[in-house]
Amino acid sequence: MFTLVVPLQGELPLLLDAEREDTAWVVTITLLVSAVATPISGRLGDMYGKRRAILALMGVMIVGSLVAALTGSLLGVIIGRGLQGAAIGVIPLGIAVMRDVLPPERLGSAVALMSATMGVGGAIGMPLAAYVAQNADWLVLFWMSAGLGLLGLVIIAAVVPSDTLRAGGRLDVPGALGLAAGLTGIMLFISRGADWGWSSPLALASAAGGGVILLLWGFHQLRVRGPLVDLRVASRPPVLLTNLAAIGMGFALFGSNVSFPQMLVMPESTGAGFGLTMIQAALCIMPSGIIMMLLSPLSGLLERTFGPRLLFTVGASSVVLAYVFVLLWSSEVWHLVTANALIGVGIAFSFAAMPMIIMRAVPAGKTGVSNGLNALFRSIGSASAAAVMGGVLAAMSRLDADGVPHPTAAAFTVCFWIAISAALAATALSIAIPRGPSPEQRSAVR
Repeated sequence: MFTLVVPLQGELPLLLDAEREDTAWVVTITLLVSAVATPISGRLGDMYGKRRAILALMGVMIVGSLVAALTGSLLGVIIGRGLQGAAIGVIPLGIAVMRDVLPPERLGSAVALMSATMGVGGAIGMPLAAYVAQNADWLVLFWMSAGLGLLGLVIIAAVVPSDTLRAGGRLDVPGALGLAAGLTGIMLFISRGADWGWSSPLALASAAGGGVILLLWGFHQLRVRGPLVDLRVASRPPVLLTNLAAIGMGFALFGSNVSFPQMLVMPESTGAGFGLTMIQAALCIMPSGIIMMLLSPLSGLLERTFGPRLLFTVGASSVVLAYVFVLLWSSEVWHLVTANALIGVGIAFSFAAMPMIIMRAVPAGKTGVSNGLNALFRSIGSASAAAVMGGVLAAMSRLDADGVPHPTAAAFTVCFWIAISAALAATALSIAIPRGPSPEQRSAVR
């Protein structure tokens, strides 16, 4: 869902007969809705059943795909893409289901494989979208996503057992509305600030409004019975540090999705590009997702042998190494392919480790919302990467002979340094994570 229309971003103004600023919402709205819906759906899953919540999210995604496919208008596609964003909540809920139904010796590998699907789906989505865009009506993408969603819904209904562990209680409606409003303000600032101008009244109002609402929301969560997010659990050092590190890992992952494809498709005459087609560029990016899937059994083995904390540190360090590599060598296509493969290794290990660290530190009845919160922090990192790197590449561009702006080689160097900083921060935070839960936390988890 995240990468479904990424190869089409440049063509969306023509396809939808709209201004580029308006068509940017086709990508932004998916990130925004996923960030808001994920922790809320996690709490609903803990309360009313994770299987039921997953089926509901898949249904919303299918409806969104049909809305986009049947309308083909700017408003219809934006609404449809927003509804598609709900699908990201399936990942943390699926991990929570695994904790409930799998024996401990199988949990690590299963969680690693589930986490890897984020990279696999993104890696498959880009070349598929590019191929369809070049050979068929682009709305076919939404019909395909509806079909895949329906297939997933049927399989989940047939295979996933009903929940036996439920937290009960009532949904904190004011808390849900407050979280949605606050996150909307922050995510709008992050994702649209570059287009609006970071110091523009609209951008500053979004950031300030979102921040104030989230402060009030936090105060409410600490006082209400049955909060949407138990901030006392979320502030435990293993959970808090893992979530903060997730921002850096989300940034590093999406940063490569922003910078590498642009380098691959830019004309060679720019001095920083390789002149590949959209499909060729997408195929160069795809191996990282496949690596994530293939490494999932190894991730589970390493997690059981050395613990998730060390696995997280190794993964974050691999991402640092990948960006250092591309800083030193980026003159051939295989250089970018190698760097992206290293990023795939790093994301495979770190995304497998984060849910395991969190599940060791929270009670079973809060698994869904806690993993949803972790997915939220990854989404914040991804949205930040899209905004920051997009802004750098746009600001450090020059016109070619035809008057078309292209980022300079120096722009990509700046982006790589920013990504290194994010990955280094994630590495440092992973090292700071306590080696194991305290006795009180062990008791709470039991």
